[in-house]
Amino acid sequence: MAHSLSRQQPILPLDGHIRSTRDDILVRYLRLREISKRLHEEVLNGISGDRLLDYARRLGLTRGKTLLLEDMEEMYYVFDLAVYTAPADRSRAIDRYAKSAEFDVQSDERLMLDAMRASQFAILLIEKRHDTVGLIATDILRNSKVWLLDVGLESSMDDGELIATRLITPGKISMTAGVNIPFEIEMLEPICMLLPQRMANSKLSRIAEDRRFAEAVYKVGLANGVMDRLTYLDLSDGA
Repeated sequence: MAHSLSRQQPILPLDGHIRSTRDDILVRYLRLREISKRLHEEVLNGISGDRLLDYARRLGLTRGKTLLLEDMEEMYYVFDLAVYTAPADRSRAIDRYAKSAEFDVQSDERLMLDAMRASQFAILLIEKRHDTVGLIATDILRNSKVWLLDVGLESSMDDGELIATRLITPGKISMTAGVNIPFEIEMLEPICMLLPQRMANSKLSRIAEDRRFAEAVYKVGLANGVMDRLTYLDLSDGA
């Protein structure tokens, strides 16, 4: 991993004055992705097994105190909820971790931690390939454009497809927090049935910010056999 990059280097130097090649951006992406993976592991170390079991239960992945997994990667959805969401009377694990983290304000670790805390759950409509790297998508819940960098999605998704994911945005380009759900319009009805009725008249952007929305999307996706349609890639430094 290119740890020798200067702290003062722009996150992704794409301001119109400095042109970046695909390789430049991918090197930077891989470094930030590696930091993100490490931070996720450290946050998860502070979450109890009982708390993880509770989130697994909410996704229909338990029987009593036993995990029922058809694929170990189903735990990624449990981890996502445990890290990024919390009931109204509790703090999020990512925020608790941030209180004790001691990173230099100019470090890439601080950059990624702040981006993780500000992450957004989104449903993306893939519009086209970006001219340099990644995908251009529309966040249909917020009606905003997203420049998404994910090598696996870039190679596997077609224009016009939908995907639900949690976005981390450390600059102009967004990356996923680690989990994705291929999304279909037919999923909306069972998702809405899992949400409180009072949310029905809320703006889409507000619904997206409610922890129960991501939970409902994951639960419906898992029940529909999402793992049969997904392959997670762990890219090496030389990818």
